[in-house]
Amino acid sequence: MLEITIAELQKLRESEDHIEFKEAKHNYPFAGGKHVDLKDRRRCVLGGIVALANEKGGRLVLGMVDHMPHAVVGSDFAEKEVGELTDEIYKRLGIRIEATELYEDGKRLLVLSVPSRPVGRLLRFEGVPLMRTGESLRAMFDAEIFRILSEQEPDFSAKICEGLTIEDLDKEAIAEMKTQYARKQENPLFQNYPDEQVLSDLDLLKDGKLNYAALILLGKSEAIRKYLPQNNIVVEFRMYHSMIQYTARKEFQLPLFIAIDKVWDYINQPASNPLLHYNDGSYIFDIPSFNKEAIREAILNACCHRSMLIQSDVVIKQYPDSITITNAGGFRSGVDMNNILTVNSVPRSKLMSEILQKAGLVERSGQGVDKMFYNCIMEGKALPDYSGTDSYQVSLTFKAPILDTAFVIFVRKVQDNRAAAEQLNVFELLALYKMAMRDYEGLDEKIL
Repeated sequence: MLEITIAELQKLRESEDHIEFKEAKHNYPFAGGKHVDLKDRRRCVLGGIVALANEKGGRLVLGMVDHMPHAVVGSDFAEKEVGELTDEIYKRLGIRIEATELYEDGKRLLVLSVPSRPVGRLLRFEGVPLMRTGESLRAMFDAEIFRILSEQEPDFSAKICEGLTIEDLDKEAIAEMKTQYARKQENPLFQNYPDEQVLSDLDLLKDGKLNYAALILLGKSEAIRKYLPQNNIVVEFRMYHSMIQYTARKEFQLPLFIAIDKVWDYINQPASNPLLHYNDGSYIFDIPSFNKEAIREAILNACCHRSMLIQSDVVIKQYPDSITITNAGGFRSGVDMNNILTVNSVPRSKLMSEILQKAGLVERSGQGVDKMFYNCIMEGKALPDYSGTDSYQVSLTFKAPILDTAFVIFVRKVQDNRAAAEQLNVFELLALYKMAMRDYEGLDEKIL
């Protein structure tokens, strides 16, 4: 939110301007305080933040009277502990607030700028989704909860990109799309179709106007910078996790049909993606530190699922022992770290995802995650790790080390000795993997 002055705050009204004023002179509770009654416990900083976020964001001001003209009385809440306050709010709610201290005649104000809840999600205080009603905070009604949980972001990639023309598209990217599509669909004649017909057939061109899917998949770098500057993939390499400054860094603001190969080639350099070795009898076998199929799938998923409404790049942080891919926008409603293998989520850029599927660059919804887990299991590595994910970003980490070479040898022999139609699926492999790693939590009894 924009910075604001005390004079500007004094002109605002609570009900109209998404703002809440509290005197909070001394000992104002952060999370319920010593109160027992639920209604009283909600009158705290955390309760106010939850309610504001559920109402699409606003400001919580501590140290001002709630009635006009909002006289300044000063507050000692979180004085000299503002950094710790924002950290604790993030830990509890998963949202990043901005805290600003203002002063008038020696009296201190604390202004907490609260972002909106993510689309389709609710924030809760002590298990209850709150909203403001006059001077109080109340639990949302079932109808209000259902309305929010039913929200879906519109398909960003299908939106028309005003001003974008066919001349803004990269010829090499169009040719690559044709080639990939023709191969996947087993239709070699597709490569000979006129560009405009191809764009129209794939719904990238409608009524003479190109959409954002065309820009992201096929747009020249200068067009991307002009119309969608946040459409950028950044790769950073560091030798150690404790390093602040990167060892090497490269940005890829290119059409995705071109970018994906260049990003992988940059990641897949011998020094940054070395081969790991394991012995099976007298034979030595190689496994790359980072699997091509898994990493490419993860990068393309990040591009399809990211929120373009947030000004943030797709960031890839690579280390000798791990690689983390982060995109703006949390999991879609109904998806979390525990069910990601079993729940299919609709990408935020659905049209773009469908074109990548038809061209064979990504798997159908849900199967891409299966592929990532499958490859990690078959290589005896740690499972894909989403623990860095919150409401505003998805963070996926792959670990390089082979955890159990005996398991790798065993599971590969199991698969090699089976016909293609009889090979173990990812859930059966996951059960074997968990037993091998002595991780019995969440094992599916039906598979066992």
